[in-house]
Amino acid sequence: LKEKLTQAPILALPNFSKTFELECDASGFGIGAVLLQEGHPIAYFSEKLHGASCNYPTYDKELYALVRALQTWEHYLVAKEFIIHSDHESLKYLKSQY
Repeated sequence: LKEKLTQAPILALPNFSKTFELECDASGFGIGAVLLQEGHPIAYFSEKLHGASCNYPTYDKELYALVRALQTWEHYLVAKEFIIHSDHESLKYLKSQY
């Protein structure tokens, strides 16, 4: 267990014939996301929040995490459907709009 906790997960190479998935999250002082395929990480993203953005409501931080992840990995996601995973209820409203 100690060995597994101290080793970074191995990143998989992207396969453009498979579906990409985004997992996004936010905390009080940062945002992060993982780009996945079939449960295997392709890339990671994180960003520390500064200034006024630390005071944003949680749903704004969660949406900001999603926007930044989409900007970061646009070249993977632009021409294909993909899946977004978010643990924040207010963002699930967006799904019902399309």
